[in-house]
Amino acid sequence: MDVGFIGLGTMGLPMCKRLLSAGMRVRVFDINSNAMQTAIDHGAIASESPADCASHVDVLLTSLPRPEHVQTVMVEQNALSQLRPNSIWVDLTTNRKDLVIELAKLAPTRVSVLDSPVTGAVDGARNGKLTLFVGGEPEILDRVKPILNHLGLVIHCGQLGTGNVVKLVTNQLWFIAAAAIGEGFATGIANGVNLGTLWNAIKESVGDSFVVRHDAPSIFAGHYDPSFSLDLCLKDLGLITELGQSVNAELPMTAAAVHAFTLASERYGASAAELHVAKRIEDDAQISMRLEGNWTPHWEK
Repeated sequence: MDVGFIGLGTMGLPMCKRLLSAGMRVRVFDINSNAMQTAIDHGAIASESPADCASHVDVLLTSLPRPEHVQTVMVEQNALSQLRPNSIWVDLTTNRKDLVIELAKLAPTRVSVLDSPVTGAVDGARNGKLTLFVGGEPEILDRVKPILNHLGLVIHCGQLGTGNVVKLVTNQLWFIAAAAIGEGFATGIANGVNLGTLWNAIKESVGDSFVVRHDAPSIFAGHYDPSFSLDLCLKDLGLITELGQSVNAELPMTAAAVHAFTLASERYGASAAELHVAKRIEDDAQISMRLEGNWTPHWEK
């Protein structure tokens, strides 16, 4: 089975490498020539364009930063129209639910579509430990699951579009937790608790979370995790806010997360690392959240 991979960014490239290391024949395209060369060096076949990539494969995977990039690649650059009969497009992008459904309607006859955004950060992509949230027909998923299993745990969420709903809900909870962790650390430090003691106590309590274990070390190290920018955080929060319009109730925690990340972006710039949402509190409170330790960045694990 020939596989295509469009989008060799922070997450896409390590996912592509996983497939290549599993012995798959993978055609690739990215506007970044260095990323393309890295994939080629690992055994990938170069494509001249998104359309060229799509026209030669049985399964096309896309991993792109934003919904508008998916629209450009699949429609304006003709990747969708060039897919072969009986092929499958799997969009790994954190995307807008309605856009995935709209593009599926534009797909050529006998071309199937799945949305499958991922979570688990760069270390998960490198090590095949991602979680993939898949929306679409179960029988179509069965055809591509042997490929997706090399990337991590595959969870079928329901009909097309539900993969993105589930992914955005998980991000909704992550953003709220990430916005809160700096407040918790600052409160403890300001009231005389050693940061290392506080962190260890949180890990053994009801306050424990993925953010506490996976992301706090990026605050301790002082790099605040540049693998994901504040700009992309706000992009996802915008998509979450869109979904929230279907809820007949106020969502104050989500609104508070939007406010916290917006403040960080306005101060440090849209390209600043995601956990500058905690650095803003650190700077305003004039405290340090540095903690000595072997904080190997997760993208190097």
